Amino acid sequence: MSSTNPKSYESCPPARVAFLGLGVMGYPMAGHLTLAGHQVTVYNRTAAKSIAWCAEFPGSASENGPNGQAATPRLAAQHADIIFCCVGNDDDLRSVTIGPDGAFAGMKPGAIFVDHTTASANVARELSALARHQGLHFVDAPVSGGQAGAQNGMLTVMCGGDSTAFETAKPVAMAFSRAFTLLGDSGAGQLAKMVNQICIAGLVQGLSEAIAFGQQAGLDMNQVLEVIGKGAAQSWQLDNRGKTMVADRFDFGFAVDWMRKDLGLVLDEAKQNGARLPVTALVDQFYADVQHMGGNRWDTSSLIRRLK
Repeated sequence: MSSTNPKSYESCPPARVAFLGLGVMGYPMAGHLTLAGHQVTVYNRTAAKSIAWCAEFPGSASENGPNGQAATPRLAAQHADIIFCCVGNDDDLRSVTIGPDGAFAGMKPGAIFVDHTTASANVARELSALARHQGLHFVDAPVSGGQAGAQNGMLTVMCGGDSTAFETAKPVAMAFSRAFTLLGDSGAGQLAKMVNQICIAGLVQGLSEAIAFGQQAGLDMNQVLEVIGKGAAQSWQLDNRGKTMVADRFDFGFAVDWMRKDLGLVLDEAKQNGARLPVTALVDQFYADVQHMGGNRWDTSSLIRRLK
């Protein structure tokens, strides 16, 4: 959790919630829920993460009792009104929702499952239909803002699903969000996240080419970035990654492996809906080049490495 930008929590009645998946995003997101006064039960495939989380966040400020860990998603979900989830991909998501030990088997009627995984729109629709059949609610809610956004509780959340379930979950989810917005029916959140990743792919490639060009031309690129950052070229990527790219540092936030996973989802969806994404397809291959260079865990701004 970051202490440089303390989160101010909105007033919200304490809730009993579960959080499934304590990776670099889920761990601080679950932390913000308990700091906002909610009782949180956590599940992680590697139990050591759950144990560490419970040691860091031993109790809630609410009257609902202490936080705890559960051995299965089903056990984590059984007393929760809202179950939040942030895992790796479609298969991981199915593994924590479906089956005798899945969350759906333990959820009480009317409970809400809010999925923050970046996954396919198809799996969001599939799980939404299954949840509805079981008297449950499912909201697909992928996030943008990276590890820093999760740590600071300032994520942008793009949602798809039932409006009533969305409105119930929103005040609780604002513990780790700066914006939590319903964009349409099931799958709309995942489709909006794909739009987000298309934008990022093009922006990072453009910034990489610009910096590499400027360096080759002998310019002081830190100074150039200061100047152009006050004009039409300004972007979050320029402000937050420009100077680290100049410094050849790539240990920030979102890894190349995850970006390739996301762009694979984008390109699969484009095949289904007929969208033409020539630049996105090209940048995806550029990220494959970075992987071949050993940059699987470098952050996405490492695209510039292949230009040097």
